[in-house]
Amino acid sequence: MSKDVEIWAEQIRKGDVRAVSRAISAVEDHGAQSEELLQRLFSYTGRAFVIGITGAPGTGKSTLVDRLAGHYRKAGEQVGIIAVDPTSPYTGGAILGDRIRMQGHAGDAGIFIRSMATRGFLGGLARATGEVALVLDAAGKQFILVETVGVGQDEVDIVRLADCTVVLLAPGLGDDVQNMKAGLMEIADIFVLNKSDREGADRLEADLDAMLHLAPERDGRTPRVVRTVATENKGVDELAVAIKDYREHFASRLGPQDKKIDHWKRRLAALAEDLFLRRAISDGAGEALLAGLAREVAGRKKDPYAAARELLAHADAKRKNE
Repeated sequence: MSKDVEIWAEQIRKGDVRAVSRAISAVEDHGAQSEELLQRLFSYTGRAFVIGITGAPGTGKSTLVDRLAGHYRKAGEQVGIIAVDPTSPYTGGAILGDRIRMQGHAGDAGIFIRSMATRGFLGGLARATGEVALVLDAAGKQFILVETVGVGQDEVDIVRLADCTVVLLAPGLGDDVQNMKAGLMEIADIFVLNKSDREGADRLEADLDAMLHLAPERDGRTPRVVRTVATENKGVDELAVAIKDYREHFASRLGPQDKKIDHWKRRLAALAEDLFLRRAISDGAGEALLAGLAREVAGRKKDPYAAARELLAHADAKRKNE
């Protein structure tokens, strides 16, 4: 392991903001030293509690994340925030507006906020979200809040990363509990009924309670429902208590280890896929091969399975020559 990476990793462990920022940028861009850095940091991770905040657009996720982060900071906890924003299909850019909404924490050294673009990755997260969470974990953050894009039922990937998944609902946005139950409704550890001062909140809560009473318990419990008005900081303390109770429940059962094993099984499969693709097209010949195969498949001159096997053979040949 290079001395530079060792020094860099030590700076991250001490919570150096610049070192953490550089590391996250390197991870997002698949920088040359990012893999070595993550290997160096990995043994120092596993201490942070990752909270996923998800729900449809307009439910107030960013405001709630901001208020919840404030709650933990008042208690003296170190907090990391990963806010995932959608990428434009035309320019590849992202608005990254969550940083604007959370500027009240900009001068607080105990909180680190990073906006990430999905870069075309589906499921509500960016491809590097898990690796960024590892960096923040190694940097000593005790709570990591991950706010997903907010695109409806595709948002289920967060359950594979988070220790606790919080699903937001809000009245007046067309939230139909019955229509949502096949997606978001099945991944929630805690439901938050935000904007609960609005008309329709009582009916939405009643519908949610009715559905939860009909559903079987998950991990020995029924998801709790918390009412909040995040813009007024109402209900945030109650949400923090619900998260604490869930964490204690989570720690008291054997199931959490099974969840972590399942999480890493999926992550390892995705990592192997990513490493293979990078190996296959990491040089000019690989890029040219991929472009040529894509042209042949698009023209129906070759089937995609044969094309994929050619990519695999190219990657294998490169490995043998290294």
